[in-house]
Amino acid sequence: MTAGVAPPGHRLPPKVRVGPVRLQVTDLARSLDYYEAVLGLRRLSVDGPVARLTPHGTERPLVVLEERPDTRPVGTRGRLGLYHFAILLPSRRDLGAFLQHLIDLGVDPGASDHSVSEALYLRDPDGLGIEVYRDRPRAKWSVAGRELQMHTAPLDGRGVLAAGSADRWHGMPEGTVMGHVHLHVGDLAEAEHFYHAALGLDKMVWSYPGALFLSAGGYHHHLGLNTWAGAVPPAGELDARLLEWTLDVPSGTAVAAVARSLEGAGYEVAREGHAILTRDPSGTPLRVTALG
Repeated sequence: MTAGVAPPGHRLPPKVRVGPVRLQVTDLARSLDYYEAVLGLRRLSVDGPVARLTPHGTERPLVVLEERPDTRPVGTRGRLGLYHFAILLPSRRDLGAFLQHLIDLGVDPGASDHSVSEALYLRDPDGLGIEVYRDRPRAKWSVAGRELQMHTAPLDGRGVLAAGSADRWHGMPEGTVMGHVHLHVGDLAEAEHFYHAALGLDKMVWSYPGALFLSAGGYHHHLGLNTWAGAVPPAGELDARLLEWTLDVPSGTAVAAVARSLEGAGYEVAREGHAILTRDPSGTPLRVTALG
């Protein structure tokens, strides 16, 4: 199965993954209670207004929360920036145990089958979007032409629960990672130029109404983009928001190649040690860092 359209110039290497997300929240204690008790992340550290959380089996943060007490929650129309960040569980069995955990807590998540994955959807106390999902094996993904086939259909909730029926939920298990980030953008063509032509992600799904899905290494998507929020402004200083998301590449050489490509396309890049920081055309900050 060969899917996707490579960028015209610089192309990210296959071994790319999404790293931590940094979020601005109103009340750190309230958010910690949610991210630990509901999501099942483990507290790594709390330093003043900043908390770092991770799954079991790793010491690298998956989510970083930063408190700003005058922050406004996400409104019904949203803002440019975060649509949701998506936590990838190792198996359907884990997703089933998580779903039963939510039911036991009285939490009613959204739920969808995307053909390549099965997903649950939540909002944190500030209204920030969260997806928790599991992937189907790549051998079961479908391709038409070069486009990966993704859809939105009702989730087989009973099947998911049955898969996890033998397990109790003890928190995000070892092997849990940040699977992808999905963003509201102001203009899909501008965002495609930044993330596909300049950053170097492959286009994977481009026929989904008002959306584009991109990845490296043949994954269904490390990044989703959509214009579903309509004409809304970027998230501001006083909004609950995504402060930055991270893309991990294999080496410092790969980071340098990304910087050259972005600058060659006219985008600003700040160098911070072994990482770079840039912003997409809608103003969302992206950090690119070396895995090694």
